[in-house]
Amino acid sequence: MSPASHSRNGSALGPAQTSKRFGVTGGKDESPQLSWSGAPEGTKGYVVTVFDLDAPREGGYWHWAVVNIPAGTGSLPAGAGAQGGSHLPAGAVQLKNDAGFPGYLGAAPPPGHGPHRYIVAVHAVDVEVLGLDAGASTEALVRKLASHALGRAVITGHFERG
Repeated sequence: MSPASHSRNGSALGPAQTSKRFGVTGGKDESPQLSWSGAPEGTKGYVVTVFDLDAPREGGYWHWAVVNIPAGTGSLPAGAGAQGGSHLPAGAVQLKNDAGFPGYLGAAPPPGHGPHRYIVAVHAVDVEVLGLDAGASTEALVRKLASHALGRAVITGHFERG
């Protein structure tokens, strides 16, 4: 699988993908536009995740997780991660992020903590429905992905607060 977005792999996140909620100047908490292609044979659905592996807490920080994205989907528009999920394909479900709500939370590393890497992943899975609801934990998602993922495409963005 190969991902595409308006940003190049390894580039800085745009202000829209940073967190107004967590006090980042210019932040909008808007999920990025994503496109993907080349799914492995047997793909029946997708999962999209955004994860900060440099967060100052054990296990990193989950900014977004969407499950049950239909196999015929090849993109999500910018802002698809808004609370309520009105810009997601029918049947897709957003899980709670580590801030405690289902939806996208923009980048917001602690000031002076240095650059953080935000891993945006599209996971191809072998089931249409993962059996997780909006209240499911990201730990439950990781367990499901371990047994259902067929492939993954990743793009990494960076962000730092001075």
